[in-house]
Amino acid sequence: MKLSRRTTAAATIAGAAAFAMLATGCSAGSGSAASGDEDITLTITTFGTFGYDDLYKEYEELHPNVTIKPTNIDTGGNARTDAFTKLAAGSGLSDIVAIEEGWLGAIMEVSDRFVDLNDFGAQDIKDRWLDWKFEQGTDADGRVIGYGTDIGPTGLCYNGKLFEEAGLPSDRAEVAELFGGADASWDTYFELGAEYTEKTGKAWYDHSGFVWNSMVNQMDEGYYTSDGELNIEGNSEMRDRFDQLAEATLNGQSAAQTAWDWGGGKAFVDGSFATFVCPGWMLGTIKGQLEAGGGDASTGWDFADVFPGGPVNWGGAFLSIPTTSKHQEAAAELTAWLTAPEQQVKQSKAAGNFPSTIEAAETIAEESAPNELFNDAPTGAILAERAKGVKAQFKGPDDSVIQENVFGPALNLLDQQEATADEAWQQAMDLLQDLVIDN
Repeated sequence: MKLSRRTTAAATIAGAAAFAMLATGCSAGSGSAASGDEDITLTITTFGTFGYDDLYKEYEELHPNVTIKPTNIDTGGNARTDAFTKLAAGSGLSDIVAIEEGWLGAIMEVSDRFVDLNDFGAQDIKDRWLDWKFEQGTDADGRVIGYGTDIGPTGLCYNGKLFEEAGLPSDRAEVAELFGGADASWDTYFELGAEYTEKTGKAWYDHSGFVWNSMVNQMDEGYYTSDGELNIEGNSEMRDRFDQLAEATLNGQSAAQTAWDWGGGKAFVDGSFATFVCPGWMLGTIKGQLEAGGGDASTGWDFADVFPGGPVNWGGAFLSIPTTSKHQEAAAELTAWLTAPEQQVKQSKAAGNFPSTIEAAETIAEESAPNELFNDAPTGAILAERAKGVKAQFKGPDDSVIQENVFGPALNLLDQQEATADEAWQQAMDLLQDLVIDN
């Protein structure tokens, strides 16, 4: 299948299982490619913070004939660029490739470039995953092209020390009530933000882009309708949310930080902002940023079981095998093993993300392990609560392009106080026309 003009253009633009089962029902350690005599080297490309380093070592110890050569790309957007550049070239992809939910729709347009995991026992293990997660990795022809790693239930990260300085409660249960508990709304969030900025002269959130992504993900239908049509122009609900965010940002609630940088992590340490939207996988990102910026548990960050507007899923990933892999059976075994419940529990502890398999999610919730970096918050148990009511939103082929390259520049204008809400929205519509509709 040829890449469409839209997909090729987007490529230049830059997240519960036991051991692997073969179609026969045999385990990965019994008569499988990974346990044979042939020495096999498997390459895998991930992005962000996946928490797989120790799991690679464990798998190699269990399978002495297998050597894993990992590559990790800094962000999901850059991973998309890498994947589509190599798809266009017809070579260079790893044996296993991590795919982020935001660009899964684009991958589905070229799903025949990926191995059908039904050929390696996918139907035998499908009940490990949440139904919607397994369905997300299945194309229109019923081919399973990816096993789910994590999902993105979202809570609110906040800096307890900054809250106290502003006269706000810092106890996470009281913070949840402050925002409205089960009835938490964006109205309340921005009202509290206005109060905070007035008292302190400091920003409420890091930048507008992540807040916007959360607001859009809460809609029944986001940038695309459920039947795959663009859903932006003339969408009054989306425009209302944009205007609400624009008003808060233009009134000083945004710290105008650069996404994925935050001044080398220093903004998480120096009090630049007090709240942060936190899907589970973002906890690992914050950990890395705090360490890079010289912060630690004493910096004051905490995690509350609340989120404005209610449940939302942001992100989550899949492991897929390109048809160019010369070791498809062995790659399928490793993919199933890495996404198994036992391994998802270990991954969650290493990276802070939340499992997509039912058994692993239950384990994380039951253990309620304290997260030292977040004031000993039981982050796993909180994410399990935040996962209740989460539904997967349909992601179209240019979903991540729209988020990052259509609305990203427009929101940056707001962050920099360089445009009105009308002007910023119009820039987004112009970019939508240029980058998506005309392509």
